[in-house]
This record gives sequence, C-alpha cells and structure tokens, in this order.
Amino acid sequence: QVQLVESGGGLVQAGGSLRLSCTASGHTFSRSYTGWFRQETGKEREFVAVISMDERTHYADSVKGRFTISRDDARNTVSLQMNSLKAEDAGTYYCATGREGIDSISRSRYTYSIWGQGTQVTVSS
Repeated sequence: QVQLVESGGGLVQAGGSLRLSCTASGHTFSRSYTGWFRQETGKEREFVAVISMDERTHYADSVKGRFTISRDDARNTVSLQMNSLKAEDAGTYYCATGREGIDSISRSRYTYSIWGQGTQVTVSS
C-alpha cells in the first residue's frame, strides 16, 4: 500500500522558519510529481508548491520567494522549507503525489491521487 507521511509541523513565531518533510512507502517520488497543500479550518484546501518528475517547481503566489520545495531521491523524501512565516501560513499541511509515470506541475488538488494525513503548522505573533 502507498502511504505518505508528513512531519516537521509545529509552532513557530511569525517571521520564523519551519521545514516540513514527506516520506513515502510503496511510492517513488522521482517517478511522479509531488505537491504541498494547506488547509485552515473552514477553508478550502489550497495549493502551496509542487515539484515535477524532472524537478520543475511551481509555487502559489502567496508563498513564492519564501517557500522552497525540494526532493531528495536518495531518501525518497520531498521537503518544504518555509521561511518568513506569516500568520496566514498557519494550517494543516498535506503532501500529495500523482501516480508513478505521470508528470505535472498542477495546482489542482484534484489531480493528486495519494495524500498524507497532514502536519499542523501554527504561527504565533
């Protein structure tokens, strides 16, 4: 079974940094595309960043220049480095990936087939 597990969430002060990681069992990130999404209570899940099979990246305008998505193929891990965090960055962060053999830099959550359980990010000020 394919499972994604996020880690690295926690409480951080506004202006601070946090690094999230996503690991996969039964799935190879380098054979597909992987994205990060976030969701606040009562709001729609929104796109944050994506890295494609060939390591192209795309970011939501709200995080561009502050967040960096990367992939470590040796560890089969996708990370999201978050800098200069703002209150509006708070929420539950999810990693998601497509089926192996498919590449994309899609912003749409509906194009991702496998999702993790999420890790919570809280920003204090």
